Amino acid sequence: MFLSFFAHAQNRLIVNADQGNVTINKHIYGHFAEHLGRCIYGGIWVGPDSDIPNEDGYRKDVMQALIDLEIPNLRWPGGCFADEYHWTDGIGDPADRPKMVNTHWGGVTEDNSFGTHEFMNFVEKIGTEPYITGNVGSGSVEEMSKWIEYINFDGVSPMADLRRKNGQEEPWGIKYWGVGNESWGCGGNMTPEYYANEYRRYATFARNYEGSKLYKIAGGANDWDLNWTDVLMKNIPLNMMDGLSLHYYTIAGSWENKGKATEFDKQEYLETLRKAARVDELLTKHSTIMDKYDPNKRVGIILDEWGTWFQVEPGTNPGFLYQQNTMRDAQVAAISLNIFNKHAERLHMANLAQTVNVLQAVILTNETDMILTPTYHVFDLYKPHKDATLLSHDLKSEEVSFGREKMEALHVSTSRSEDGTVNISIANINPDKKIDLDVVLRGIDAKSVTAQFITAPAVNSHNTFEHKDVVKKAEFKDFKLSKDNLKIAVPANAVMMVRVK
Repeated sequence: MFLSFFAHAQNRLIVNADQGNVTINKHIYGHFAEHLGRCIYGGIWVGPDSDIPNEDGYRKDVMQALIDLEIPNLRWPGGCFADEYHWTDGIGDPADRPKMVNTHWGGVTEDNSFGTHEFMNFVEKIGTEPYITGNVGSGSVEEMSKWIEYINFDGVSPMADLRRKNGQEEPWGIKYWGVGNESWGCGGNMTPEYYANEYRRYATFARNYEGSKLYKIAGGANDWDLNWTDVLMKNIPLNMMDGLSLHYYTIAGSWENKGKATEFDKQEYLETLRKAARVDELLTKHSTIMDKYDPNKRVGIILDEWGTWFQVEPGTNPGFLYQQNTMRDAQVAAISLNIFNKHAERLHMANLAQTVNVLQAVILTNETDMILTPTYHVFDLYKPHKDATLLSHDLKSEEVSFGREKMEALHVSTSRSEDGTVNISIANINPDKKIDLDVVLRGIDAKSVTAQFITAPAVNSHNTFEHKDVVKKAEFKDFKLSKDNLKIAVPANAVMMVRVK
């Protein structure tokens, strides 16, 4: 058989509850909504005249699900779309807004009915922070500068007056601002040297207005392009840049043949998780380069696109990137978020691609209904890690092996909330075997334990509109606390959050 499991090693986790001084930035748990497929139109926005229940044009079901998830930020309008988007087309009376062709994603007509005001009102309704990516590829310094003025300036000026004319009296005070997207590719096919100079020019005119200070994010590398990071860190003054973006997608096969979202064997399953876990090495390599120029870690890595990318579902528009979401996606999310926490000293933000109906979405919709995906439930489980203190731990785990590759079956992150509660997130990627884990708790006088988990019969289990709760969050009770020792029977193919007080 190509697949075998080794269970001879004792599975042991030592948690140092009194050791930690790095905060896990809540923005690591951010999301991304691009004008792509049915993410915005039909996913978030249906318009006020729609028969779908809505509040001011926003789908009520999607809005409530995102409120419940407590997402910390939402990136918009792209992605590749950002560098062909001209913001003035998306303001004013929707009936008068010019249409455009979305050349990157399906060649469909974009009617600009969802623009700056619609986005800013949406993030206010769901209680999250906006992260806007400006147009460098086909735009101008003037265009971006005026957009920031339109959003942030509180005084008398043409752009502030135009905002008021369009119904928004007070400035929104946006903080997070991206200067272009994937400038090495769809954002202009630039060299790093050229982009570094362009960034300096654009960032100079990205003004801080009274009462608001921009967190300026430079367009960073495509996964393993370490030279891009080196050139930007060398050529952009640290006082001009707060964040440097990075993109990393997990693809089961090759870029040309990405594999199917729901049809795969165990070897492909484990290969996908192995590729997801490589983000640890990726972040380490880029961080090492940044440390050379920024030893105090002032500039954050902004991993503003990450997640799985498979073939689209049969019968759907190839340009819409609509894919199902299984327990494999849940494991990718769990492994990735555990690793992101580990890098919290340098990693300041991450954005799952994407929020609704696109790639590794947390929500899927049709014309009348909505389902929460396994990935949604992982983000729900991991909420206690947000703004918690990263704790050191030592894990010994048995391995899962396939071919010549081996991978630890257990993947863990540990943190301490402000009230002293210790949070332990655990992923057991072994699809067939429960694992008995011994947890040694140091630095905490443990009195009580609660836990929640998600699991499913198979690694390709997923929710559908006919069967919405195949994968769902549930209470977990199969543990035993005795003084400083906690024994947990971690189910096969499961992700869980254990909280110790």
